[in-house]
Amino acid sequence: MSHVHILRVGIAPYEEIQERTLSIARGEYKPLPSDPKVWFSSMESLAQVLSTHNKLLLELIAQAKPQSMTELSQLSGRHKSNLSRTLRTMEHYGLVTLNRKKSGEIRPQVTFDHLRVDLSLAHDSRMRH
Repeated sequence: MSHVHILRVGIAPYEEIQERTLSIARGEYKPLPSDPKVWFSSMESLAQVLSTHNKLLLELIAQAKPQSMTELSQLSGRHKSNLSRTLRTMEHYGLVTLNRKKSGEIRPQVTFDHLRVDLSLAHDSRMRH
């Protein structure tokens, strides 16, 4: 049975994400394996990137494994320019990789099988370390 890759996503105010990143860079905090790997500053930004339309696109990429943006455009019915913008945003958040092949074509790949969202309703002390 193949390994299931779970992408952990956290939601916290931008200032807390920035402070956490600096704490890690200074060596004051070592992230735990269970900590989120991707951070969004709000539920709204997460919802925008993972809209129903974009979730369907991720599912299509994961299942069809298109070899190029051209193939993905044909499969999805979306224009390459629209796909390119959407996928660059997803790549920024670590949801996809865009691998340039020797032919120059770009092959999109989904980086996870499941996505888990960590949302704390109280202050998370790990964010300040």
